[in-house]
Parts: sequence; structure tokens; C-alpha cells
Amino acid sequence: MTMPSPPTSQPLDILAIAAHRDDVEQTCGGTLRKAAQLGQRTGILDLTQGEMGTRGTAEDRAREATDAANILGVTWRRALDIPDGRVENTWENRLKVATVIRETRPRVVILPYWKGRHPDHYTASVLGYEACFLAGLAKLDPQKALSTQHSAFNPSGDGSQASNLAPHRPFKIIYATLYYDIRPSFVVDISDHFKTKFASILAYKSQFSDQEAGKDLFPAHDEIHARVEAMARFYGMLGGVTYAEPFLQKEVGLVEDLLAIPVKSI
Repeated sequence: MTMPSPPTSQPLDILAIAAHRDDVEQTCGGTLRKAAQLGQRTGILDLTQGEMGTRGTAEDRAREATDAANILGVTWRRALDIPDGRVENTWENRLKVATVIRETRPRVVILPYWKGRHPDHYTASVLGYEACFLAGLAKLDPQKALSTQHSAFNPSGDGSQASNLAPHRPFKIIYATLYYDIRPSFVVDISDHFKTKFASILAYKSQFSDQEAGKDLFPAHDEIHARVEAMARFYGMLGGVTYAEPFLQKEVGLVEDLLAIPVKSI
């Protein structure tokens, strides 16, 4: 189930990329909801269909992903056909993601952190970063390369062959770190959006309802809220707010006004 793609005249402000449907809701759903309420255009790219999940089917998760996107006010959502449980940083997969980057033209891309328990998660991080780089190469036509699997280069560099998607690189790439224990570069205050974030998680009824399948892997329904809230409160404490989501950036932060730096030191 695919939400309509935005026209090229209306690029996304923020695109969150993750391996599985429900990853974005858990790691940065509150941030996307906050951005949407500020009038920003947000999107989600799920790399897989979720067909290898212990619970539910790919069709279940497609319906649930649409419901969750509507709850978060997301403008655009799509799932690629990369095999679940086998997210690999291949040339073909980089081209698929690069095509989406050119189509949606986001200013900010949110990726998973590059370390973690699940191989799909940390591979999605490196795959996403390299796809963002490829998307900016003027002589590369990702759609033509995917269709021919031969020469990927357009000598004219004008992007006119095979597709009309102009080169694009996001201005900023940040990493959602909730799945890994590392001190974030910054946190986003989601105190006013925590309930909506949690509602988007519960939209995945196939994953978060009590059932026999995977009962040793998944928390009981009554524990889910406590766990999600505890994490949000912890990162909120670091930022001096009630609830927050953590992020990391590779770049040094730039400050214009020392008097405007938030979060007390003592």
C-alpha cells in the first residue's frame, strides 16, 4: 500500500528512512509529528515489506503503516522491495534509494544509527548514507542504471536520459539512536506529541498485541507503554523536558548566540 508521491515542485522537508515498518514510529515518530504540526512536509521510506517478521504478514503491516502515517500526519510513505532480513548495501539497493531521494528531494534525511543488534538496521544506515551521496551525482541516472544494469553514467550530465529526476543531496543527515545506547548529539522535545507517537506504534496491532507468536521476544501489551515512556522520559531528562527523542550528527554544531543555547549546565 503506497501513499501518493509528492510532486517535484513540493519536496519533502524531512525523509526518515528505516529497514522495517514501525522502526520510524519507534525511533523518531514524535519528531515527525512535531514537524508536521509546524507545517513541514514529512515522509517515510521503509526499505522492506516486513515479510519475515515473527508476527503478522506484509499485507498486515502495509495497512498498519498507512494508519500510522495518517496518525503522524506524514505526507508521503513508500516501502521498497528489499528482502526483509536481508537488507544489503548493494549497488542495486543504493540506486533504489537514490531514486527516492531524487524524487522526494528532502532537505533533512533521518537514518538509523550505524550500530545495533539487528543487521538490517545498521546496514540501512550505511546504505542510506551512500544512496544520498549517489543521488547528487549529475552523471548518474539511477533509474536507467536499474533498468539496464549496465552503464549507469550519462555523459551529458544533464539528467535528461531515461528520467527527469534531477540530482539532489539532502542538506543534513542525522541518525536516530534510540535502538543503541550512545549519548546523542541532541534531543528533540516531543512532550506535546508523545501520545500521538505512542498511538502510531499501537497502530501496528499485528506486532504489539498479546499473542502466542513471539511472546518471548515481544513485551506484553501492558508493558509497551511503560517501556516507550521510560525511554522518552530518559532522553527528555537529558534535554530538560518531559519527553524527547535522541539523535546524533557527525558534524560539529554551529552556535551564533551563546545566550540562546538551550539546556542548563548546572
